[in-house]
Amino acid sequence: MRVVIVGPAAERARLRLALPHTMEVVGEAATLAAARELDADAFVVAPDGRPSGAEPASETLTRREIEVLELLAEGLPNKAIAVRLAISDQTVKFHVSSICGKLGAANRTEAVRRALRRGLITL
Repeated sequence: MRVVIVGPAAERARLRLALPHTMEVVGEAATLAAARELDADAFVVAPDGRPSGAEPASETLTRREIEVLELLAEGLPNKAIAVRLAISDQTVKFHVSSICGKLGAANRTEAVRRALRRGLITL
């Protein structure tokens, strides 16, 4: 079976050593979005190494929420994000609120930090 290992670099390295020999690792990626670009039979998601209960599990972010999150990571304010995505700044506020809720973050900075740690976005 041809697999792609997904997750933080250190965890991917540990998982690569633990996989059975029947699995052929054809690539590695930090995020599922990047892994989907590779040709494989399956994705093996590496644990992120956090102790149990360290952070709440996140809900799945929508494609648009990921776009907003990437622009947050660039340090753009809501109005600039709205212009880039051709949406209202109220819609951006809604997305930021939803992102924070799904990631269990208290503010936009913490949301970006958690998203980076979980491999949802890259800088």
